[in-house]
Amino acid sequence: MKGFQAQEQTRIIAIDKQKCKGCDSCKQFCPTQAIDGKYGSPHRIDSEKCIFCGQCLVNCPFGAPQDTMDPVDSLIEKLKDSRTTVVATIAPAVRVAIGEEFGFEPGSLLTEKLYGALKKAGFKILDTNFTADQTILEEGSELVAKIRHSLLGEPAAHHLGPLPQFTSCCPAWIRYIELNHPKLLPNLSSAKSPMMMAGALAKTYGAKEIWKTAPESVYVVGVMPCTAKKFEASRPEFHSAAAYWRKQGSSADYPDIDTVLTTRDLARLLRKLNIDFRQTADFTDADNPLAQYSGAGTIFGNTGGVMEAALRSAYYLITGKELANLTLTPVRGLNGVKDASITITDAKTGKELTLRVAVVHGLKENIEPLLAQVEAGTSPYHFIEVMNCPGGCINGGGQPIYPMGTSWIDKYKPMLPWN
Repeated sequence: MKGFQAQEQTRIIAIDKQKCKGCDSCKQFCPTQAIDGKYGSPHRIDSEKCIFCGQCLVNCPFGAPQDTMDPVDSLIEKLKDSRTTVVATIAPAVRVAIGEEFGFEPGSLLTEKLYGALKKAGFKILDTNFTADQTILEEGSELVAKIRHSLLGEPAAHHLGPLPQFTSCCPAWIRYIELNHPKLLPNLSSAKSPMMMAGALAKTYGAKEIWKTAPESVYVVGVMPCTAKKFEASRPEFHSAAAYWRKQGSSADYPDIDTVLTTRDLARLLRKLNIDFRQTADFTDADNPLAQYSGAGTIFGNTGGVMEAALRSAYYLITGKELANLTLTPVRGLNGVKDASITITDAKTGKELTLRVAVVHGLKENIEPLLAQVEAGTSPYHFIEVMNCPGGCINGGGQPIYPMGTSWIDKYKPMLPWN
């Protein structure tokens, strides 16, 4: 592992010219106009504009866009290596999608069966829901500090970014704002995504306390519903575990997340290993502290889930009391932009304040009006959740693909309130 050099991957998705019909369907789903080519001619992806969300991939009727990063064979070699501890960190959206690859009813919750299959393949488990709970605590605490400073006049203990605070879990959204609205980067939460927190945790506490092995021998695999996570894992700033151990005298350098499997990749991996997912025995991993989590972490995969979870934490941190109704209905559902307000009485000062929040999913149609308000200084919101994919991570670019390339959300469109 010594001498690791991070190389950011910016060609995650490419269009197969032999399959492309030039029908322009992909352009209808691209949020950044990253697809070039005249109607009727093979198209190409401009990697300087692409945010790697994979919406072109899951919506092309001909299967022309392809995920170019296939880690399956190299990962199988890692699983065979007795010197390597291979850890899977599993996103919440994967457990309700992996079954579709093996003939289960769409939406079947198969957490324990997924654990069993991963265990059979040779993985250790660090559930991403565990670090989603960490993200909630970090984002919620950060938001509370900004609220107390900006709205209640409390002195700041350290530098705080401005309100409204944006969520920072979606790597496609992060790249979108970097490319198109860099002046708003200070508004992003400083919290890493749950996947990146998991990588750092696995190679520090996990290596030392759970698996009792050298951190450089731990190989962490993000099992994600998202093609953009492959880009995120490659970003050179994410090697904090190695930086931590260097302070303890280590000379090794390595990434926090070594590779990423999409839901589709995981299905291929299991088939190559001749693991019959349908017949795999359930496994709870009940004694593993890194597989414990709350319901708040679980809802991260849906649009509004991050917001709802963070608001629960913020409410408790400000008032000292649990939110009476943990289900925040206004931030749920498939509207492209949702907003809500919640009245909070600060336990320290007795002051009452109204916290306004917005939830956005599907960047192509919905984000720019809100960003214009923030840039103009007229935004009414204190906290804004953003996910690139329609519906959130459950409809990510790494999820199972339906016949003719239609995403899962299409069949629900007639029921949506704006139709």
